[in-house]
Amino acid sequence: MPALRRRGAGAGGAVSDLVLSLFPGIGLLDMAFEEEGFVVVRGPDLLWGGDIKRFHPPAGKFDGVIGGPPCQPFAKTRNFHSSSQADLICEFVRCVELADPRWWLMENVPGATPPSPHGYRVQRQAVKDFAVGGLTMRLRHFWFGDRGVRRFEIRWSALHTTDPQATVIAGGASRRRDGTRYRGGKNYGAKTTWAFARGCALQGLPQGFDLPAFTVRAKVSAIGNGVPLPMGRAVAQAVRRAVV
Repeated sequence: MPALRRRGAGAGGAVSDLVLSLFPGIGLLDMAFEEEGFVVVRGPDLLWGGDIKRFHPPAGKFDGVIGGPPCQPFAKTRNFHSSSQADLICEFVRCVELADPRWWLMENVPGATPPSPHGYRVQRQAVKDFAVGGLTMRLRHFWFGDRGVRRFEIRWSALHTTDPQATVIAGGASRRRDGTRYRGGKNYGAKTTWAFARGCALQGLPQGFDLPAFTVRAKVSAIGNGVPLPMGRAVAQAVRRAVV
């Protein structure tokens, strides 16, 4: 007999899916799922001294698993140092198969290795931040797996900016329309509080958002590695519609 899944109470006392977040970082994707009523439990992350390779989630306890393995091995802008980083999508797949959730969602860059946990039907959606109510040109792909027949479909914003801002990235620079990066200067340096405040605004975070235990450089990097909040909301809403 399979283990009973624990489910939490969402807004208004409604039953909410219990979700395991892998590679959570500072939790921007988690924040979007929590706003949608999911109860999110964060797994280990290198940012906090954790090691995904030593993590073994229990089976049957989580309704869903979400996460974005490091994208550096697949990014077009990878350099010598980042290209040597390991592809950890296999660890995401391993944890999904161990946890055996009803559904899972993975976020990454377009060139990432497609995840294929055993026993799941997989759907893929490409999402641009400005197309779902955000401010930037950031493009991410989302893979959704379940055992049902429901459609995972992003709803695009009817009204969105026709002049999106440059993508916020971890290096403290922003990407131009042609894909090249702004470098240097006080406006785009990785050490300035201005860069952090601008990154927060472009990522859709509330005014006053802060990471008080981080250096300014680490703050800029953490924000740049996160999923923009408008994009996260659109994805969380699509998951909610697919799993109800």
